[in-house]
Parts: sequence; structure tokens; C-alpha cells
Amino acid sequence: MSRVLIVDDSPSQLVGMKRTVEKLGHQVITAEDGAAGVEAAKRELPDLILMDVVMPNLNGFQATRTIAKDPKTSHIPIILVTTKDQDTDRVWGLRQGAKAYVTKPIDDAELTRVIKDYLPAA
Repeated sequence: MSRVLIVDDSPSQLVGMKRTVEKLGHQVITAEDGAAGVEAAKRELPDLILMDVVMPNLNGFQATRTIAKDPKTSHIPIILVTTKDQDTDRVWGLRQGAKAYVTKPIDDAELTRVIKDYLPAA
């Protein structure tokens, strides 16, 4: 069983993504903003991170960059999951260190496929 950190300030989005991840047989850790997400990543060292972009305190781009540049957490794949659907947002997110970019509203099949791409089978 892999451990997945979900970072999102929307309780409904957290619940939806958590349901998808748990259905795949993985354990879920949650954080409600980018700063808490960075701390949870350092503390928990999850196998994968699902990161929203638009959040208070530290946005997802900033949190992704922080996690990707820290030698302790740089090995953790980050998937940005966001309403920001412009090509420039996608390019910027990948340049910050994200491995994949999924837009909201979340397509469960797409999210499942991307999670499976970066995690060993449950």
C-alpha cells in the first residue's frame, strides 16, 4: 500500500480525491493549504502528492517548487490537480517540478490513470 498526500483547501475536492485514492488501495494523508502540504511532505514522506494550485498561504506552484527542490522530498512525484486549465499554467506547473497536470472538474478515470502511472500497483 502506497501513501498519498492530498493537498487541497476545498473539503469537497479532498473527499472526492480521497475516495478515488482509497478505492485504489492506497493510504491517504491530507493537508488544507500549500504550507501545510510542504510540512506534511517533509514529515510523512508520501509516495505521491496530489496538489491543488489555488490555495491560501502558499499556492500549489510555490509548494511544488519547495518540495521538488528539497533533497529530502525531491523524489516524491507531484501531480497538480487544479481548475487552472491554460497551457501556460500547465507549462509553469511542470517547470516547478510537477510530473503531471490534471484539470478540475476531476475525471475519475484520468486521475486513476495518472495515479497508477506514478505508483506501484496496490
